[in-house]
Amino acid sequence: MKKYILVLAVFALIFTVSCNSNKKEDSESMSNEMTDPEAKPDMNTSQTSLEWKGTYSGTLPCADCEGIKTTIKLNDDMSYEAIAEYLGKKEGTFQTRGYYKWKDDGQHILLSDDNETTYMVGENKLTQLDSSGNMVTGELAEMYILKKKDMAANGDVKFTDTKWKLVTLMGKDIKDSEAFVSFATEENKVFGHAGCNTFNGTYKVENGSQLSLDKVSVTMMACPDMTVEDQLMDVLNTTDNFSLNGKNMTLNKAKMAPLAVFEAVE
Repeated sequence: MKKYILVLAVFALIFTVSCNSNKKEDSESMSNEMTDPEAKPDMNTSQTSLEWKGTYSGTLPCADCEGIKTTIKLNDDMSYEAIAEYLGKKEGTFQTRGYYKWKDDGQHILLSDDNETTYMVGENKLTQLDSSGNMVTGELAEMYILKKKDMAANGDVKFTDTKWKLVTLMGKDIKDSEAFVSFATEENKVFGHAGCNTFNGTYKVENGSQLSLDKVSVTMMACPDMTVEDQLMDVLNTTDNFSLNGKNMTLNKAKMAPLAVFEAVE
């Protein structure tokens, strides 16, 4: 009998030690999960939960002008296009193209511009941060917000069958010029006015935005100033891609600065 009781006592001791050991392991496991720097919490971020691709616009504050009318388009391939118009300044329109990346927190994007501009991505808006990466506070805080455009409501235009008026050429604003270009869907014809002479030819679009022009002929009338025309024809012969941003269209060469900017007209 004593032997039987002794066996039961041994089994009880083993069972108690085993339970305590399991509890200790579970506690340590939970503690490690809470303190492990590699453990990533399951959370939704702007990058994963918002439809952030699209076009955003607004007027940012300006120290020496009436404001900076800004439009930024975030593309699927992590590239962006931006137009900044310094209101009240001559030759105050600048267009840049580049790439953006998400920061580790999934809430902010960083542009590849000279200032490495950072935006916090929210529901249908981009909020520009200051040079230190902090939110701007005070009376002007609301002015640092770019709101996402509703493409249908804002009437974004198509690349083809639209009259594109020249507004910027090689970085300079163009005024008082009749220059325009149009890409017709019928027989892939390109035609327009270069500022003095008219031109026409054919074009081809591949992969959505790659552009090539062929057999472009120009009338031979002479004008006092052929500067715009000569530069525009060089652009048409050089460009290899285009991009759309609202009611603006640009002709580009590779990933360099835009060669020419056009605006859709009625």
